[in-house]
Amino acid sequence: MDRMIYLSMSGAKATMQRQDTLAHNLANVSTTGFRAQLAAFRAVPVEGSGASTRVYALETTPGYDATPGPVSGTGRNLDVAMKDNAWLAVQALDGTEAYTRGGSLDVSADGNLVTRTGLTVLGDGGPVQVPPDTEVSISPDGTITASSTAANGRPTTIGRLKLVTPEAPLTRGTDGLFRGADGELDADTNARVQDGALEGSNVSAVETMISMITAARQFEAQMKILQTAESDEKAAAQLLSMC
Repeated sequence: MDRMIYLSMSGAKATMQRQDTLAHNLANVSTTGFRAQLAAFRAVPVEGSGASTRVYALETTPGYDATPGPVSGTGRNLDVAMKDNAWLAVQALDGTEAYTRGGSLDVSADGNLVTRTGLTVLGDGGPVQVPPDTEVSISPDGTITASSTAANGRPTTIGRLKLVTPEAPLTRGTDGLFRGADGELDADTNARVQDGALEGSNVSAVETMISMITAARQFEAQMKILQTAESDEKAAAQLLSMC
């Protein structure tokens, strides 16, 4: 009887965790450069006397879907879409170097090149400082050029985006940014971007909604098994009381 309870309980818990992951993905279906989070589970035996045949389903280290999202042109000078497996280096709020595919950039009030969420964009020599009264453009190799808004203003190279191409999958942090397993990654001079464009989320709203419906039905099935176990236990107790 308790085997049935363990199986249905662990299955219901795993389904709830999967539902949380799907809901998070669906909430970011329009987030620039978002990578869909994957849910994975593993069976772990319950330790203890008489429990060797009982198993829990526990969540393993979650990964992400590395499939590129759709790229759409914006015509904006400060929008870039990373090509292939290139990632843009930014400075996270905790001061560490992190990586993102969100290439919607802007210039802060103090002249730093930042993302739309306010994170400092890192160049080949650290944060990129944009001179005042200039118009910024980014070339396919990540070179950043500033041109004076005055007449006959000559373009000046002010830095280059730090683009990395990880050999191993990155790890997603609680802040939504990605980091290398061994710390900071070296810049890849062969990495390229598409200027005047942005990469969208790789989450399919239709597929995610179908998965959420499937997960909900699985949860209902697990709860029915628990109800069946409860009714069977009551029936067994009644039979034993008659003896």
